[in-house]
Amino acid sequence: MVPNTLLFGTGGVPHSSPDRSTVGGIHRIKELGLDCMELEFVHQVKMGEATAHDVAAAASAAGGISLSVHAPYYINFNSREPEKVAASLTRLLKAARIGAICGAKSIVFHAAFYLGDPVELVYTAVKQNLAEVRAILTKENVNVTLRPEVMGKGSEFGTIDEILQLCTEIEGVLPALDVAHWHARAGKFNTYDEFTAVFEQIGRTLGNTGLANLHIHFSGIRYGQSGEISHLNLKDSDFHYAELLQALKDIKAGGTVICESPNLEEDALLLQQTYRDL
Repeated sequence: MVPNTLLFGTGGVPHSSPDRSTVGGIHRIKELGLDCMELEFVHQVKMGEATAHDVAAAASAAGGISLSVHAPYYINFNSREPEKVAASLTRLLKAARIGAICGAKSIVFHAAFYLGDPVELVYTAVKQNLAEVRAILTKENVNVTLRPEVMGKGSEFGTIDEILQLCTEIEGVLPALDVAHWHARAGKFNTYDEFTAVFEQIGRTLGNTGLANLHIHFSGIRYGQSGEISHLNLKDSDFHYAELLQALKDIKAGGTVICESPNLEEDALLLQQTYRDL
């Protein structure tokens, strides 16, 4: 089997970009020799359609820099307040619509908090609301993949099992695998065998298509009993990133690796070079 292409880039505009705009970030990604960039709509989607068209043109002119979007953090499909659920749908829809104009293929988001509710009820709420968003986007011919993220705290919806089950039940949904989050949450996931086991689970659940279209968030991480505390640079963490890259290479994975380390492009380039040297 021929290996798929694995792209490396940053979550947001590289720190070394003198132009802090999204277009400036794309130019800097190209200069650094990286392959992709995630647009970080952390608080809200401020970008308009005209700018989104400029972003798409810049990515194309840079040789096809691959773009993805992280939707605003203020999404909770399990809120007890209906108006907050409605606002969550609106935020995800807007991120997807603007992302599609930019040329982004993947829209990453944090789905929900448990809020002390039974896991099964939370899953049902997430599934119903995500299916509604998916149906609206399909009707509008917005061609993006929605990617609920594997989360790093026990209070947050987003175990690997939960995310993969959503992917099997809603068309147009694939996982965003935050490897640092899962390391922090699981308290393990730090050896070649553990990495391989997760990728094999993805393969069993989603087939070769799933392994050829991974979307991975990568960084070091500080964590405690409750899971994630903060992101770290890779060399300041206990994460065995080279073993994870080896597992990706051995399963012939394809897709996107977005670095979220505090130093952004430094670790993105470290990951890219380490992968190439394997």
